[in-house]
Amino acid sequence: MTPEEQWLLQREKALAWLRAGFALVAILVIQLNPSRAALFPILSRFSLFTFLLYSLLILYLISRSKPVSWNIGLTTTAFDLVWISVIVLSTGGSRTPFFVYYFFPVITASARYGLKGSLITGMAGVSLYGFIRFSYPGTNPILIDLFVVRSVYLLVLAYIFGFIADFEKTQARKLMALSKSAGELAVQEERRRIGRELHDRLLQTLASLTLRLEASRKHLIQSPQVLGQELLVMEETAREAMEEIRAFLAGKEGLNLIPGTLLEKLTEEMRFLRDRLGFRALLESEPEDLSLPQELEQELYLVLREGLMNVARHSQASEIALYLKQTRHDLTGSLRDNGVGFDFTKTLNGKGYGLGGMRERIQKLAGRFDVKTAPGSGTEISFVVPLRGISP
Repeated sequence: MTPEEQWLLQREKALAWLRAGFALVAILVIQLNPSRAALFPILSRFSLFTFLLYSLLILYLISRSKPVSWNIGLTTTAFDLVWISVIVLSTGGSRTPFFVYYFFPVITASARYGLKGSLITGMAGVSLYGFIRFSYPGTNPILIDLFVVRSVYLLVLAYIFGFIADFEKTQARKLMALSKSAGELAVQEERRRIGRELHDRLLQTLASLTLRLEASRKHLIQSPQVLGQELLVMEETAREAMEEIRAFLAGKEGLNLIPGTLLEKLTEEMRFLRDRLGFRALLESEPEDLSLPQELEQELYLVLREGLMNVARHSQASEIALYLKQTRHDLTGSLRDNGVGFDFTKTLNGKGYGLGGMRERIQKLAGRFDVKTAPGSGTEISFVVPLRGISP
C-alpha cells in the first residue's frame, strides 16, 4: 500500500468513527428527551438504530484495511443524506435538533471530492430538508425564515469545507512531488557517494598496483631484489584492497589512515614515483611534523593520492612537487608538475570522479580548491582548509 493509500485509509477510518459517534449521540438525545420522537416513535427509533448499525458496519469494513473506492464513497454519502433526512423527519421536521447532522455528509463529500462534491451534497441536503419542511404535518409557516437561514448556513459551510479540502489536496500533491524529488535526489547523491568512494579508495588502489606492475617489469631481470620488494608491497596493497571491498560490501567505513601517518604515506608515494617511475619528486612540509585531525588527514590523503596518480598516469611530467604548510588557523597545500597540462573546464564537466571528487572532499572540509593549468603548461592544484570546526 502506497503512502497516499495509507493516508486515504486513515481519513476514511476517521470519518467512520465520526459517523458512529453521531449515531450514538442521536440515540442518547432521544433517550433523554423522548418527546422528540412523539409523532413518529417507531420510525424515529428504527431510523436511529439502523443508522447506528449501518455506521458500525462501515467502521468494521474500514477497520479491515480495505480502501474505499469512488463508488463506495458515493454510495455512503447518499445513504448518509437519506438516513439523516429520515431522522430529521421523524424527530420534529423544522424543529428537529438533528439538522446539524447534514454537516456530516458535506464533510465526507468535501474530503473525498473537494469543492464540487461538497456543494452538490449541500444542495442535496437543502432539497431534502426543504421537502421535509414543506411536507411535514402541522408545520408553522412562520418558520420559513428558519429554513432559509439553515439552508444558507449549510451551503456556506459546504463551500468552506470544499475550499479547504481542495486547498489541502493541492498542498498534499505539492508535498508528494517534493518528497518524490527529494527521494530521487537522495538516491542520486548516494550513488555519487558510492561512486566517489569506489574511485578514491578501490580504483586508486588498483591504479597504484598497475603502476607498480609496470615498474616491476623493468626490474624483472636487472634487479631481482628490488622486484622482490615491490612484490611484497603489491601483496600488502592487494590485501588492503580486499579488506576495503569487504568493508564496503558490509556497509562499514573503509580502512582509515592511522592518525599521524599522513606525511609517512605521502613520502612512500613520492618515493615510489622517484625510485620506480623516474620522477624528480619533492615533498616539503612546514612544520616537518604536521598535527592534523584524523578526519582531515584521511580526506587529504585521498585527495593527494588522487592527484599523484593523475600526474603519474596522465601528465607526462618529469618533475612533481608537493608543499604543505600548517598554521594556527588553516592548512594550505599545492601539488605541481611540469607536464602537458589539460583543459580544466572540459575535465571538470566530464563524467569522471577525479578532479570533481577532489574538489568535493575539500569543500566538505569547508575548504577552497583551485586548479591552474592549460595545455602545454603543466598543472598546479592548490587548496586551503580551515582547522577550526574539525574535531581532532
